[in-house]
Amino acid sequence: MESCGQFGLWVVLILCLTFQIQSNYAFYLPGSYPHKYGVTDELWVKVNSLTSIDTEMPFSYYSLPFCKPEGGIKDSAENLGELLMGDRIENSPYKFRMYTNESDIYLCRIESLSGDQFKILKERIDEMYQVNLILDNLPAIRFTQKEGYFMRWTGFPVGVKIDDAYYLFNHLKFNVLVHKYEETNVARVMGTGDGAEVIPVGKEGSSENPGYMVVGFEVIPCSIMHNADSVKNLKMYNKYPSSIQCDPATVAMPIKEGQPVVFTYEVTFEESDIKWPSRWDAYLKMEGAKVHWFSILNSLMVITFLAGIVLVIFLRTVRRDLTRYEELDKEAQAQMNEELSGWKLVVGDVFRAPSNPALLCVMVGDGVQILGMSVVTILFAALGFMSPASRGTLITGMLFFYMILGIAAGYVSVRMWRTIGFGDQKGWVSIAWKAACFFPGISFMILYRFILD
Repeated sequence: MESCGQFGLWVVLILCLTFQIQSNYAFYLPGSYPHKYGVTDELWVKVNSLTSIDTEMPFSYYSLPFCKPEGGIKDSAENLGELLMGDRIENSPYKFRMYTNESDIYLCRIESLSGDQFKILKERIDEMYQVNLILDNLPAIRFTQKEGYFMRWTGFPVGVKIDDAYYLFNHLKFNVLVHKYEETNVARVMGTGDGAEVIPVGKEGSSENPGYMVVGFEVIPCSIMHNADSVKNLKMYNKYPSSIQCDPATVAMPIKEGQPVVFTYEVTFEESDIKWPSRWDAYLKMEGAKVHWFSILNSLMVITFLAGIVLVIFLRTVRRDLTRYEELDKEAQAQMNEELSGWKLVVGDVFRAPSNPALLCVMVGDGVQILGMSVVTILFAALGFMSPASRGTLITGMLFFYMILGIAAGYVSVRMWRTIGFGDQKGWVSIAWKAACFFPGISFMILYRFILD
């Protein structure tokens, strides 16, 4: 009772502290600070691993014949969770200037595709791999219309296959949503993983240091047949000789072995009412909510109807059995008691030690560890410490909590080992080691088997 009272006191204190913080101040979580850009400041797009909904194997962006940055490929610093999720964030040649619309930008010309490059492009298109771009920690999203709903997808496909022909998306139309920075009378330190700047104290609505924050990043992929001969003398970021019309409904760039490929892009900036704290809402919002609710309600109605039928049949069966038992005479009742004597013999086995007590203790301890990890992770995620803005923090947090709660797993396993009647033996050290290695060992074996396949 005393421990329960202490636990309740801690819960009350945490809730009071949470409400006090929410009612007075807002705070930025680690890794999610905003970044203010001045007009014409350079913005560099980053690339992440190629991912697919058809296969779970990610590949590096530069494993395909895409344009490379002039200064070379550089990897961004990543945490453990990002590495385990297969993320590989690298720099890219895509460059913008804040609030400066640019069109018909020549990026590069890939010389004739080799046989290996042509083969790997076809494989990635067949496996529906997506290109994932990042700007100011925001993934690029693509809008598609399906059954009257505008669906949001992160990334865009490498290409598309139509009538046994493979088409590559070699022109990208970017739309960057920005929100004008509003100065307050409190000095802040703002930045991203690449850098930070201290914004001085100013009056509300001050325009001495104007700037914008990125609140959205959209992309439209297009397949355009460029004239490869007309860009031989162009350098990266030069103006393409002719105007480019991006139509996502038309594909015109088939890839063939020995054929060169030209990449171009354009970018527009659009001022938005979306504020920086709400810029992730577009990624978290579920489209087609009405359809999902209808499906859920339909399933619940079917389950309720079937459960009602089963309940009626069960009640009728029980009522009939009860009536029959009441009508049994003493002789029949005595005979029934003899038939039930077997159950009386089993009663003595209920509290006997299990045939494999070590396995039982280990599984109970690991279950407590996994349950505790899930509860703590959900709690921290609900408080916002594992937001999607901080990539990899969810996996990192789960592994950290799982490691810490290994103490609880060892305690529960050994405690149960002693409770079921083995307290006089010295096997508790073995139980603790088994509890620490049982679940990770099984997980490693399964993953290793998948890798071999």
